[in-house]
Amino acid sequence: MPGIFYSQGQDHYALDPDLKVVLDTFAPGQPQEELSAFGRLVGEEVLEVAHHIDQLSPPRLQMHDPDGNRIDRAWISPAQRAVLERLRSMVRPAYEGRGWPLHYAMGYLLADGGLYCILTITHQVAYALHKYAPEWEGVKRDLLYGRAFGATWMTEIQGGSDLGANRTLARREGEAYRLYHGDKYFASGAGLADWALVTARPEGAPEGPKGLALFLLPREVEGGLNFRVRRFKEKLATRAVPSGEVELEGSLAHLIGKPEEGIYYTLETLTVARLANAAAAMGLAKKAHLETLFRVRRRMAFGKRLLDHDLVRHDLLEMRLRQVAGTALAFLAVAQFDRVWEERPPYSPAYHLARLLSHLAKGRTAEHAAQVTGLAMELFGGLGFLEEYGVARFHREALITPIWEGPANIQALDMLEAVAKKRAHEPLLEMLQATPLALKAAEGALRRLEEEGPWHAKEALRRLSDALSVHALSAMGEPYGEMARLYARRFLEGESLPKEAARPELYDPWWSLS
Repeated sequence: MPGIFYSQGQDHYALDPDLKVVLDTFAPGQPQEELSAFGRLVGEEVLEVAHHIDQLSPPRLQMHDPDGNRIDRAWISPAQRAVLERLRSMVRPAYEGRGWPLHYAMGYLLADGGLYCILTITHQVAYALHKYAPEWEGVKRDLLYGRAFGATWMTEIQGGSDLGANRTLARREGEAYRLYHGDKYFASGAGLADWALVTARPEGAPEGPKGLALFLLPREVEGGLNFRVRRFKEKLATRAVPSGEVELEGSLAHLIGKPEEGIYYTLETLTVARLANAAAAMGLAKKAHLETLFRVRRRMAFGKRLLDHDLVRHDLLEMRLRQVAGTALAFLAVAQFDRVWEERPPYSPAYHLARLLSHLAKGRTAEHAAQVTGLAMELFGGLGFLEEYGVARFHREALITPIWEGPANIQALDMLEAVAKKRAHEPLLEMLQATPLALKAAEGALRRLEEEGPWHAKEALRRLSDALSVHALSAMGEPYGEMARLYARRFLEGESLPKEAARPELYDPWWSLS
């Protein structure tokens, strides 16, 4: 594998001094030895296995057993199964009283779209059971400490991200329910999950998202298959997670919590996933950034190293600005969620702020990831566009981060709702008081959002995210304070980066380690 990745065999936590500063600023006290051990696991084993899965052994659907019985199982390689078990411990920190930042830091270091997806949808099921269905403690423990996998199947073919368009009907049967007319068309974890969270509308419930309840769906009931996997999807992006179409027709399911609060439970699990999406997006950007940092030190062009060319330094500066700002934004959002995650509806203003930050972080980090990984491909030249090398995969997987857990339009509309109905921008503006430049930009974005509504929502999300990123960078000390000013110039003011910014402490995170 050294012929594919420069960073193969390295401790990816040790290679990332910016992450250490981000965590020290927004989530101090993280276990350094544990993160370093995880960074070594990622660099020494996971990077190789993940690339092998992507290129040679993606999951396949096994529909029948040797006796002809439907089993609808995902066949995954023994290497994938083994590495998932080694990674499973990363889903536990919040439930062991160690907080969410450690989990998301590990998700950032892992930064494999497929493997992290399998793990995060597993702990999303554990999350809902932990908070709202303690009677399923045994299942929660199997998900966190055993060998069970989970999944979250919310959307349907006719609705996509519009949860209110769901047609799955839940009909009461004794102490449980039967689900009918369910067509979960993009079901990640299909064939692998032993338990899934599923949205459905109980008989007599109102139309729209507030009529949805959340259910726990077992894979098997009395030894028989409880639902059917119609087929697996052929995906352009991440290939490690089995994703298929699931049919629910008479499937037995168990109500989680109160039916009238189901939409709130669903949105909570989506918040957990959106923060994971943000961490993974910036982790993918960092993987591509690491490969680029090795490349520009080794590749000669026009008589000198790539690192010594002004144009390359310009690209390296933009890559670092996007990557560090996005990482700071993501972990600022994670820190706020960590403070309020045990709240239940009705929520406090602090919880509404956490929800708003999750929309901002999810939307903007996805854009940054696509740009950073794209620049990495460009700086690699022809090799950057070949499937046999890893950089092209990082870009391909980064392109899914704007889509999973709601595309930019959905994040913008959810942000608008949080502002208009929950007044979540008020504590956000209070947070920005210490950074006048960021505060001014945020106030301007909110004024225009009030005037133009949804028409301006996506641009407002970007502006608010960038303002918050400037604030976050400013809190990290130097040279990040200067990077905050450069980020503001580039993304808030729309000006090009100045030549005098071509200093190694700004464009090269390894400069201080040299």
